[in-house]
Amino acid sequence: MVNPHIPKLPLPAPLVGTEVGSFTEFTVTQRMPAIARRVIAENKFPSQINQSLEKLAAELPTGYLPTLADDTGADFTAWEQYLEPYKGQRWVDVPWFFAETYFYRLILDITNYFRPGELQGIDPFELQKAQGLEASLDSIISLCSQVDKWLDESKKAGKSNQASVIALLYFALWGNRVDLSLWSAFEDDRSRFDIQNQLTHILVDDAFSVSELLTSAKGGSIDFVIDNAGFELICDLCFVDFLLGSGLVNEVYLHLKPHPTFVSDAMIKDVHYTINFLAAGSHPKVKSFTERLQANIASGKLVLTEDYFWTSPLAFWEIPSALKGELAKSSLIVVKGDANYRRLLGDRHWDYTTNIADIVSYLPAPMVALRTLKSEVAAGLKAKNVAEVAKSDPDWLTGGQWGVLQLVV
Repeated sequence: MVNPHIPKLPLPAPLVGTEVGSFTEFTVTQRMPAIARRVIAENKFPSQINQSLEKLAAELPTGYLPTLADDTGADFTAWEQYLEPYKGQRWVDVPWFFAETYFYRLILDITNYFRPGELQGIDPFELQKAQGLEASLDSIISLCSQVDKWLDESKKAGKSNQASVIALLYFALWGNRVDLSLWSAFEDDRSRFDIQNQLTHILVDDAFSVSELLTSAKGGSIDFVIDNAGFELICDLCFVDFLLGSGLVNEVYLHLKPHPTFVSDAMIKDVHYTINFLAAGSHPKVKSFTERLQANIASGKLVLTEDYFWTSPLAFWEIPSALKGELAKSSLIVVKGDANYRRLLGDRHWDYTTNIADIVSYLPAPMVALRTLKSEVAAGLKAKNVAEVAKSDPDWLTGGQWGVLQLVV
């Protein structure tokens, strides 16, 4: 009998940092140390904390996993269990998804994020999140103005234009390209892009099917598994604003991280910060956008929720039953970004042509993954497309230039 809680197929090996020349190796040995050092540079932590962060950075390429101190975090006991199978192993030897999620949890331990005191609750990535938002202001104004126009048109017509839904799906997909764990907020504004020019870079495009699903089955609720703060979150909120404002859905649940992780991942406080930041501006279309969001939150149509599962090293099929039960009520689960996609696939070496529906067969509701490729994990691709894109772009899996918009019903 097939277990409905795990993929139908045998599980391949997980990605690990010992894979020479891989993006995984590069991340564990170079990107993660650089992120730890940037936390030092961008905060005013005491020297003892900075020394511990530097020690973590120095040990990542060749060192062993340190233990986690009981820092009073609500997830400490769970992390003790997660860590048990990997005690005494090097960072490069353990599954990459575990290494990354544990790395970000350790940063919070080191910086006293959970411990009572003056440093409690300080987001070590706050500066980068704020800069990413500020750098995108012109793009935000343009997008909010466009959404306002689409909402006006849908009210006059008495129905939603599928083309508007499709365009917002593309914005929600490509907004991920300003993910701060990969791109620096100090570089050129990567939120400025022409959606049409990106269409040739979508390896699987189920946008039309998603729009049909949304426009034909009005009402119900949608769950967004959110990825990054900044312009990507704006793209998500604009999509949410349109879905609620046009009457396509009655409720939207945003699933957010309970603590800082992966540099730019969005928390509930980041949603409030974003809305307040935009509300303080003077542009009328942006202000009306924020007023609609605030009204939807106040009325319960837009629900901001968090769960420690989203910051755990667990695969999506290991989701707690209570959380799975919540998602089972959904008309559509929207899974955003690269890290959430890796969780969907258990961050394992699936053949890129594997039917993604056979992997995510454990999901309790229809799901669409909106993901720009930033890691060596993929499924549901056509062999011909894989051969062509690999020939034209050797970094297609990790460069953030290619995307998938994959629907599984």
